[in-house]
Amino acid sequence: MTTRKRHSPEQVVRKLATADRMLGEGKDVADVCRELQVSEQTYYRWRNQFGGLKADDAKRLKELERENSTLKRLLADAELEKAALKEIARDAPIDRQVVMVA
Repeated sequence: MTTRKRHSPEQVVRKLATADRMLGEGKDVADVCRELQVSEQTYYRWRNQFGGLKADDAKRLKELERENSTLKRLLADAELEKAALKEIARDAPIDRQVVMVA
């Protein structure tokens, strides 16, 4: 059983460029994937995700996706806190007595 390997965005773009060159030489996709040591499914997923990107673009894309994920989590936390404060404010007794200051 092979172990799963994570490729950096730069590595993916490099492998896709190599695959393009090999396909241009007349090799079929199965041979290219075997030589790159990735499955055909991985190749097509990379092609969809990183298709026309350069290495720097791919790295920036990953950074933006990571930042977006963090911001979504922060927004969810803020919305949850806001909902809790509304619930507390709705249930809190309101003191309607006005104290006269002499």
